[in-house]
Amino acid sequence: MNFLLDPLQFSFIVRALIAAVLVGVVCSVLGTYVVLRGMAFFGDALAHTILPGVVVAFLLGWPLAVGALIMGVFTAVGIGALSSRGVVKEDTAIGVIFAGSFALGVAMLSATGNYTIDLAHFLFGNLLGVTSSDLWVTAGLGLVVLLTVFFFYKEFMVISFDPVLATTLRLPATFLRYLLLVLIAVTIVVSLQVVGIALMVAMLVTPAAAASLLTRRLAPMMAIAATIGAFSGAAGLYASYYLDIASGPAVVLVATAVFALAYLFAPQRGLVWRQN
Repeated sequence: MNFLLDPLQFSFIVRALIAAVLVGVVCSVLGTYVVLRGMAFFGDALAHTILPGVVVAFLLGWPLAVGALIMGVFTAVGIGALSSRGVVKEDTAIGVIFAGSFALGVAMLSATGNYTIDLAHFLFGNLLGVTSSDLWVTAGLGLVVLLTVFFFYKEFMVISFDPVLATTLRLPATFLRYLLLVLIAVTIVVSLQVVGIALMVAMLVTPAAAASLLTRRLAPMMAIAATIGAFSGAAGLYASYYLDIASGPAVVLVATAVFALAYLFAPQRGLVWRQN
């Protein structure tokens, strides 16, 4: 096995490494709220509902992030509005929109005549194909997500842990809920190139879930989750390159392995610790 890289390969690897670490950090930080609020299904559904937007951008020759962002924000707000009226439950609204949007995206993609290859790219990512423009988009949107989490840290914490206190403090709960939904949509766009649509929920949930086994405090949980996410991105990238496997699944498998270790050996909460 040749571990030496020529200059061209090195430039691809550097871009991919930066993208993988950025996505790992952004997904993991926001993922702590997803885990605490039990929104994993929403994240999974929203990742799939952006497919029509991605396909439209692909067919028109636009950057995929543009179509994904428009569709993601529109769907997030639509699900929130539909479920807030009380006519249907949130999980029902998510399920209906999820199935319909994903089917629409696949149907549109099949019109290209070569949808198997393209669909694999959309579903599972193409980390080694990250371009400089992709990297700038990832960094820009990721910075927006992290800054928003920073400025609304206390508000998000209150509505996640104690909705009654949020009402008492007269926090704009509806606004904060929609803002969190939009942030999830933006994070999915950030992660599209790295892990793809199908595996998006894993990067939102797995590092944060592992961190939740190691600490009960929100700030340390975010820091640990971000570390796990960054490590998973970097290690998954190199596993993908040297083992010649798909990049998205490689990143997710590393994160899953870290979660398994935390589940078994986390101090006081791990399975091995509790059995002893």
